[in-house]
This record gives sequence, structure tokens and C-alpha cells, in this order.
Amino acid sequence: MIRQFELVETVKGYDPGADEDALNRAYVFAMKAHGSQRRASGDPYFSHPIEVAGILTQLKLDSASIMTALLHDTVEDTDTTVAEIETRFGKDVARLVDGVTKLTRIELQSESSKDAENFRKLVLAMSEDIRVLLVKLADRLHNMRTLHFVSAPEKRRRIALETMEIYAPLAERIGMQHFKDELEDLAFRELNPDARESIVKRLQFLQESGGNLDATVTKELSELFRKDGLEAEVTGRMKAPYSIWRKMQHKDIGFEQLSDIMAFRVIVNSVSACYHALGVLHSHYSVVPGRFKDYISTPKLNGYRSLHTGLIGPARQRIEVQIRTREMHEIAEYGVAAHWLYKQGDGPEPAGSVDGRQYRWVRELLDILEHASNPEEFLEHTKLAMFQDQVFCFTPKGELISLPRGATPVDFAYAVHSEIGDTCVGAKVNGRMVPLKHQLANGDQVEVMTSKNQTPSPDWEKFIVTGKAKARIRRFIRQRERAEYMELGKQIVQKAFRQQGYEFTEKALQGILKKLKAETVEDIYVHVGRGNTTANEVIRAVFPGDRQAQPARSDDEAIDAAEAAPPKAKAKSHKKDNAVPIKGLIPGMAVHFAHCCHPLPGERIVGIVTTGKGVTVHTIDCQTLDNFQDQPERWVDLAWSTDSSNDPYTGRLHVTLANEPGSLGSLSTTIGRNRANITNLKIVRRNVDFFEMLVDLEVTNVKHLTDVMAALRAMPTITSVERART
Repeated sequence: MIRQFELVETVKGYDPGADEDALNRAYVFAMKAHGSQRRASGDPYFSHPIEVAGILTQLKLDSASIMTALLHDTVEDTDTTVAEIETRFGKDVARLVDGVTKLTRIELQSESSKDAENFRKLVLAMSEDIRVLLVKLADRLHNMRTLHFVSAPEKRRRIALETMEIYAPLAERIGMQHFKDELEDLAFRELNPDARESIVKRLQFLQESGGNLDATVTKELSELFRKDGLEAEVTGRMKAPYSIWRKMQHKDIGFEQLSDIMAFRVIVNSVSACYHALGVLHSHYSVVPGRFKDYISTPKLNGYRSLHTGLIGPARQRIEVQIRTREMHEIAEYGVAAHWLYKQGDGPEPAGSVDGRQYRWVRELLDILEHASNPEEFLEHTKLAMFQDQVFCFTPKGELISLPRGATPVDFAYAVHSEIGDTCVGAKVNGRMVPLKHQLANGDQVEVMTSKNQTPSPDWEKFIVTGKAKARIRRFIRQRERAEYMELGKQIVQKAFRQQGYEFTEKALQGILKKLKAETVEDIYVHVGRGNTTANEVIRAVFPGDRQAQPARSDDEAIDAAEAAPPKAKAKSHKKDNAVPIKGLIPGMAVHFAHCCHPLPGERIVGIVTTGKGVTVHTIDCQTLDNFQDQPERWVDLAWSTDSSNDPYTGRLHVTLANEPGSLGSLSTTIGRNRANITNLKIVRRNVDFFEMLVDLEVTNVKHLTDVMAALRAMPTITSVERART
């Protein structure tokens, strides 16, 4: 445990202007506040905050961060208050301590919810001041170093898993490579001790059998640069065990097949010298194809910059070489903490100049936070944002956009701006039109096309990969689904009132909220739209004991008669007034079009309510309706709006076509000439003379489909064309 005078001298060593008195007072205050408290190891509890402070001095952080480390557990574990911290040590330290404290001051039912909510709090806190994250990472690092003292195996595993999934990626995202490597190794030791031990033994054997390879390669590379007149510092290292294991798992290869177990770092004086050193290496050694990466021209999101290359180097060994300047090296080692490194004669940079808001990925996490429905969803999307490899793409104006590997134009659109993502209708990649689910590659130039009438599609969620896009689309779906269920439910309730002869008023529904377990009238509509509550149940709740609501009958005669019930209202209801219009409802949300009959505008339709899923639309003559004859309460009379024909709908045809050259081309040409579009084609039967196939067409209404069918029947190569009923 670092002693008081050692801690103060260390801070004063790199920051002569540090408040020595405040540091001493914070040290003593932490010792007294924690008193006789003990850790699982048996050590005095105050040893933990002191060790955390010691870790942060290695990063040369400002004195406010060091005092926060000393005091970070006092509010949570002792009687100390934030107000007392502010009185004794100032507003800045109090705000940082409060930010760290809030991460663990929450009690939820499940551990997963607690982890997710704590992480949500962490993002909020670090968005205001990144030093909160630095203190939390140092706190987690010391806890992981002493994890073996925790007696409960389940608790050790939970802490290690949380470290691996959240804190190590966060350390990587702010460029703190040492923190990331040690956190991963300590978590790996707990989560998979056998695998780690196996890799460690192999590394030891490699070092012993290969002689002093590190020194040999370092000496040869240094001599090579010296002869070329280049001043360079060369060092070597073995890759971390977890990094090796992860690559073996990801690429499904053995230890012997890895090409970069040994990595060498070349530090030079300027950016131009980096490329000079690269040229020297490539002119003297064979390059391993596909191993070159230029992170100087395209830095990583955490600010990391270096040149990486793979070589068949000295002694015919495959090695990885990283080339960077001294400044790049400091950022690679310390990450965001490098901003607190003090230069000779200069004071510290203002705390406000280095906070989470300057990091794009933090802003994106905040955007995900805004649109996620709950902490668990936020954690899921954030893991997407932190774990995946990158591809670098460009806007038409040359702006660099970094995305996870596997990203699509929709992900790109949301990365540029949320509104561009919401209104995306198409994309060009390198000047060519591509589907929205096209996977982008490094160096692609992407142009996004938008339309004011476009809204996010639920289908996008099947192929997008970024957390920001998923959060935004899910939020839209939640809002749109509720709005559509509410509109559908309202119309169903109004129709039921008309059928039973009652005058509809929302005031009547206000009195049955408790009975139907709803907070608002809108909730009642949503329950009815979802199919969780029937319209007849609503009427019986409003008019108990008056008479039983008459359920809708499912036979054609009853539907034609608008399920006629004796009206109580002054004016008689008409069939067209009773039908629920479905215009404006997006398929796949509150309304689903049946795949058995593919209903089209212009056809008579009926809906079947499915609990929790809304309404499925069928044509009135669909054979599937026979399955619901004994469930009249699930039937809803539907009608198309007058302008429904402007939208595309899917019609399915069963076509018998002569098996001869050019017949399939003639079929597609005829369909195209009639302004229809083939969306799917499936051959269901084939013999020497004929094909039988199912053809899905995009048409506007039933008349449009009938015109296409007439045109197809006129073709000499077509034997028959019928609506498909499956």
C-alpha cells in the first residue's frame, strides 16, 4: 500500500502545481472515514482507495482525480455525504465523487438489470466528465487484482464476466491499452483458467525453444534503421494470452498457425518518419499479404494511430511491427489519460477541455441511451457498438465514417445523422445502386438517398448491425405500433358501439379504467387493437347488466348484413360505417396481410384478431376463415380506404407455362409492360412440357392484378393463370 508522503510526492513529481494540502487531507479523511472496515482479503478497507489512487498516478492524472480516487467509496460505504465532500474538497471533487457513487447506488430486482442500469449511469456520468470513467476503471482494475479473495465462485464469475463485456471494451475505446490487457487477462484467468494456463505454457515454451528471439529481432531492426539514417527505438513483446485465445477462436486456427504472437514496436520522431520506416522494412523483408493497416490516415475511434504490418522478418520468423511517433505512443498507452500528461513549463489542461463529449462514440452511446426502452436493451446495443471490428467508409464530400464490420448503408445513414437514417430510401456505393442490406467494405464511398415520406422499416432490423440504428428503429417501431394499435382499437370499439346501438363517448370509457386495468383511455384502445381485450368486453364493462353484447358472426350473410343488431341509436348504422378502415397502417405492426390469400384493395376483406399481435387481413372467400367459424368474437369487419390503391401490395399467381426457350422472358416482359413488378418466383412443378410456378407481384389493387392476369392469358406460351390460394 502506497504511503501518504509517497502518493503526494508522486503527484507533485509530474504536477508541481498540485494542491499538496488537499491531497494530504483527502488521504487522511479516507483512512478515518473507512475506519476499521475490512476487505475480503482481510486488509483494511482504506487500502483499496489508496491503491486506486496509486494506479491513477501512473497515468499522471490531475490532483482532483487522485482525490476522487481516495474518496470514491466514502459516500457509498460510510456516513459521509456529497455535501461534506464539497465543503472540504470543493465542487469539482464532489461532482466526480458523486458521479462514481451513482454507478453503484441503485437497487433493481435482477443482477442483469442492475448491471445494465449501472452501465447506463456510467455512460451518463462519463458524458459529463471522462475522469469518472478513469476512476471507475482504476477501481475495477484493483478489484480484479484482488478477485481471488472473493469466496463465492458465482460472484467471482459475475464480476469477471462484467469486466470482460463492459469495462475492458470501455478501456479499449478510450485508448487505455494497458488497462484493457490487464482487465482481460484477469477476467480470462477466472472465466477460463484452463485455456489461459495452456496458452501461457505454450508462450513459455516458445520463448525457451526460440532462444532470445526478442533481442535478436530488436537488434537487427535497430541496425537496419541506423544504416538507413533513421533514428528509431525498437522494442518487442509477446501478445497477451487472452488476445491470442480470442484470435484462435475467431479464426478457428491453432496456436501454431498464428502469425503475430511476437509484436515489435518502432517509435520514430515524425509522421513522415513512420512511412520512411515502413519503406525500409518492406524493402528488406517479405510482406505477409493482408496484414498492412494504416491507422495514421484513418485512426481508430479511440484516437489510436499507428502503422501495422506483418513481415517474414529476421530468422524467417513471422512478426507484426507497429510504427508510430512518440505522441502516438503516449495516446496508444494512456488513451484519453494522455490529455492530462503535463509538459515542462505548462500547467494542466483545463478539465473542461477533455471530457466525454468530444468523443463521437460517447455521443452515440448517449443517442442509444435516449432511444432504448430499458437498461437491458441499452446494454445490448452498446455491446454492439463496442465489440465489433471496423470498416472505414466515406461520404461523397470525403468525410470519414467508421462503422462495425458487416455494416450496411442504413447503418451508414444513421452514423451520419439520425434523420438521414430515418428517411433513407436507397444508397449508392462507389457510384452504383445497391440494396440497403448490402455490406460495406473498407474504402467504400456511400451516397444515401432520402425521402421526406420515408419512415424506418421494421425489416431493417433484420440486417443492420450498429447499436445506434437498432435503438432508433426499435423506438420508432414501439411508438408506431402503439399509435397503430390505438387507432385500430379505437375504430373497433366505435364500430362495436354502433353495432350495439349505443352512442360512443370517451367519457364512458373513463369510468371503466380500473375494471380493465388501464391507466388511460388510450390504453384501452391499445389493448383492444392488440387483441388482449375484445370490444364486447369493453361494452359489457360500460353497460353491465343491460344486455350481453352481440358477438360478430363469421358467416358471409352476417357480414353482408353488418352483423345487424337492433339499434338503440336514433340513426341506423350502415355497413360502410361499421367497417374499420386499414389505410395508413404499416403491415407487420398492428395489421398483417394473410399469406394464404394475399388480399388486395378492391376486394372484400375481413380481419381475424390474434391475441397480442393485432389483426390479420383475409379476403372474404379465404378458406382459412373456416377455422374461425366457432370464434365470432375474433372477427372484425374491415374496409379499404379510397386511396389505398396508391400503395404497392403483393398478389400471388399460380401460372402454368410452356417449357420452351424464351417463355419465362416473355412472362416477365408482359408483367413489366403492365406496370407490375415480380418480387418472388418459385417453380413448384416441372416436366418435359410445362412449368408450374408461383409468382408474387407488386400491384396497386385487385383490378391491376386482373389486368396483368388477362395479359398473361393472352400469351401463347401460358396455359393457365389463377390467383394462388394456399
